[in-house]
Amino acid sequence: MNKFGRKLRGVNLGGWLVSEKWMTPSLFEGKKATDETTLCVEMGEGAKEHLHSHWSTFITESDFEWLSQHGLDAVRIPVGFWIFGPPYPYHSRYGSQKAPFVEGGLTYLDLAFEWAERHGIFILLDLHAAPGCQNGFDNGGLHGVCEWWHDAAAREERLEYTLQTLERLAQRYGKNPALIGIEVLNEPRWDIPTDFLKTFTEDAYRRIRRHADKNEVAVVFNDGFRSYQEYVGFMSEPSFSNVVMDIHRYQCFDRADIDMDIYGHIQKAAIHWKNEADEINNNLGLWVCVGEWSLGLDLKVVSLWAEGPFNHALQEMDDVQKDIAYRAYGGAQLATFEKYLWWFFWSYKTETTPEWSFRDCVERGWLPSQYK
Repeated sequence: MNKFGRKLRGVNLGGWLVSEKWMTPSLFEGKKATDETTLCVEMGEGAKEHLHSHWSTFITESDFEWLSQHGLDAVRIPVGFWIFGPPYPYHSRYGSQKAPFVEGGLTYLDLAFEWAERHGIFILLDLHAAPGCQNGFDNGGLHGVCEWWHDAAAREERLEYTLQTLERLAQRYGKNPALIGIEVLNEPRWDIPTDFLKTFTEDAYRRIRRHADKNEVAVVFNDGFRSYQEYVGFMSEPSFSNVVMDIHRYQCFDRADIDMDIYGHIQKAAIHWKNEADEINNNLGLWVCVGEWSLGLDLKVVSLWAEGPFNHALQEMDDVQKDIAYRAYGGAQLATFEKYLWWFFWSYKTETTPEWSFRDCVERGWLPSQYK
């Protein structure tokens, strides 16, 4: 089967193989840790049983079955650079531990490919955390640290390890019929030079293509919080093939969005983002996916360290009005994101908030229940 340019609708399996405190607070209960690195360091030997219990229960084959039954045909799976185990570059946050991360996540990733193939689901592998952290976010493995590129002394080692990890993912899964693509790095920070990211992406493309055919496996790169115009003409045919740019679209992080009422949010999704999609599709020269989006409008939920004030778009509404608002906001986003090659809701499930849980959104009627 040729998977080149196939339309996909899917969800992220966030909070599974890369932990995020706001998504799964039970994992961090009673601990000072803010991310997967500090969780493993703080727990030491106890982290093994703790994380294996989480991996074996948070996502199971029944979840792939549910997605298939509702017409979804793809998942984006975040993984960390530690997925293959040690040795990996040392960071000072490890303290006396040379290799603090729990091993065994690869077993569950292998299971995901088995489940995906069995239920007709494609997988986009997403390198969500690079050594030294590429963005300073907790989802990059180290909250408050951004040294993947910024630490010049360790840059070469960390960059090479990142490329090796991508190549090993391609080598392991490149011929698997469930693999639709490999994303080379999630959300690199806005102040990393674009030229550096372009060179890294081209190098990653060549590593991945050693093991993954261009007609079967896409190479995906994130825009890094910058305009698509910086990538016009980048990685074009015939030197490169089956390249997809990933953009993330949220309305809960910028001050202007936080202060916006629900009508402004709907208008931004249905009009501003629609016009943006038309412009990108007409000018970029590459396929584009929306790798992350949600119904979340409350920054405090997703960013535990955020400082207010927060003006919530729905705080004066009763339950009926909130249901109507979420359906309208979700529908406006879907109508726009259908213009792109793929979209992936963030995330499939959380322990904390339905606005960020695709399954909850469907079961509450905020999003459609069928996608076929």
